[in-house]
Amino acid sequence: MPMNFETVEVTTDLLIIGGGMGSCGAAVEAAYWGKKHGIKVTLVDKASMPRSGAVGMGLSAINLYVGLAEGKNTVEDYVRYVKGDLMGIARDDLVANIARHVDSSVHLFEKWGLPLWKDENGGYVHEGKWQLMISGESYKVIVAEAAKNALGEENIYERVFITEPLMKDGKCVGAVGFSVRENKIYVFKAKATLCAMGGTVGVFKPKSTGEGAGRSWYPPFSTGSSAYFTMKAGCEMTCQEVRFVPIRFKDAYGPVGAWFLLFKSRATNALGENYMETRAAELENWGVFGKIKPIPANLRNHLGLLDIQEGKGPLFMRTEEAIANLARQYEGDEKAFKKKMKTLENEAWEDFLDMTIAQALLWAATNVEPEVRSSEIAATEPYFISSHSGASGAWVSGPEDLSAGTDYFWGYANMTTVPALFAAGDATGACAHKFSSGTHAEGRIAAKAACKYILDNNTLIEADAQVIEDIKATIVKPLEIYEQHKDFSTDPSVNPNYILPKQFMYRLQKMMDEYVGGANVFFNMNQASLTRAAELMEFLKEDSEKLAAADLYELLRVWENKHRLWQAESHLKAVTFREETRWPGYYIRTDKPAIDEENWRCFVNMKWDPNTNEWSVFKKPVLDMFGVSF
Repeated sequence: MPMNFETVEVTTDLLIIGGGMGSCGAAVEAAYWGKKHGIKVTLVDKASMPRSGAVGMGLSAINLYVGLAEGKNTVEDYVRYVKGDLMGIARDDLVANIARHVDSSVHLFEKWGLPLWKDENGGYVHEGKWQLMISGESYKVIVAEAAKNALGEENIYERVFITEPLMKDGKCVGAVGFSVRENKIYVFKAKATLCAMGGTVGVFKPKSTGEGAGRSWYPPFSTGSSAYFTMKAGCEMTCQEVRFVPIRFKDAYGPVGAWFLLFKSRATNALGENYMETRAAELENWGVFGKIKPIPANLRNHLGLLDIQEGKGPLFMRTEEAIANLARQYEGDEKAFKKKMKTLENEAWEDFLDMTIAQALLWAATNVEPEVRSSEIAATEPYFISSHSGASGAWVSGPEDLSAGTDYFWGYANMTTVPALFAAGDATGACAHKFSSGTHAEGRIAAKAACKYILDNNTLIEADAQVIEDIKATIVKPLEIYEQHKDFSTDPSVNPNYILPKQFMYRLQKMMDEYVGGANVFFNMNQASLTRAAELMEFLKEDSEKLAAADLYELLRVWENKHRLWQAESHLKAVTFREETRWPGYYIRTDKPAIDEENWRCFVNMKWDPNTNEWSVFKKPVLDMFGVSF
């Protein structure tokens, strides 16, 4: 083995890749069915499960609880909400399947010890229609503990970064990766594989620069591994054009949901104008989607961004106004008023301390008192996160009872178009707004289906030995490039024979920001800029073969950038193909500035062919199920 790397081979039945909420859900479900049917389950995670994934830092709310048993909402209600927010482009069957199972995941969280806020009658405290308030700093720790207890430590491999799918005759038969702490390469052989490695950050130039570089709203360690793994396996992908641009408290990316939903706050421009009111006429340009309630997130972004571009910024969350309004009912009773103000102040700070400590630190460092003054909000850079308000991911089968007889079903729920490869969380496309709880539920759904697949196809198929050797050599090649050429120059960071991962990342981010609708161009793009991006993309792909790493840490960064590159290229191809603007506020095609329901009410799907190294991009119809249409 080159570079003195040891090879560790692991044979299992079901391989779960990832350590976030989807993988934790999959682990609990697979462990149950595994014990019942003798299925061996193995989980491998790039990080450490208790703080791995998007929920690793904590959350202040569970954003998806349907409340079916309480009769508060229906599955159809949630499908209508999700499809409306995605401007009509969603897989009704996948959204419905998550919605009907998510409440049970939330009940498991509570059983495992997650503190959910309760009202005076013992009911859950709702932040909004679908959201529950929690004391969630240790949310992920609690969920991960249950997953680890279910699987057993002996079946979990942490600090192992999966880089490549292992394939045999078009079927996924495992995965290959390397330890980020030791000189070891891991070869996992499996009868079925479940991909749940999160979304993508770092494709676009971040707003946080200098000493703040790397600070993002979505976790910076989510680097496109789900997208890369499924694309390299040959999966059909969907909605790769649908990025997400959240509005958050500026610079530290603190959440705004509690302020809008729980505190009933307004957002205004610098003149004190509520842009949702002053810009209301703009909504008429977006057809039925400008009339639905709640207004889609991208349209809310769009209205605020119009104010910014007209010089009416910055935008502010009117925290002092919201707190005063909530406390006003206690005026006249000084003691009760002070008590309520203190409670609201504590809740405001806890919102950040539960999930974005950096925002609390920034408020403290800049003397922001939410009950006294407004706080600035702004759009972030784009992310790819299909568990939130994005939708990019693999095209997967729906459940048989909802999807049979349609093009949405091919045998096993959440199986990709590649046999034996399942997906959950940010790895699945076209089923947004599942958030942490829905991602956990989807992991359970995918794991149960994968166990059924294994029972129906209970034969271990192994990849060719030479294929494995080639992958191992590819993994360590950046280390060899560095060793071969590092002495060519007096400064190893400046060398014509290779490019280091940070330099590569800067090039990718600059290109995507300037030509594919990043924050610095107000998320605008056109055919000319996309054509230029495609030219630069080819140069970058050539140079990706010269990525070099001085050590294991840089090898990790090399492969994170290789994964980001595939997400970037697929996004570029998808936004070029879709000749309309459907998600203003996330991006605008300035040469195609209107929504086109007649020609583009469809999914944009794509596939990379491992045999020809060619991409195909094509349309797939949107099916209206459960009576939900716009």
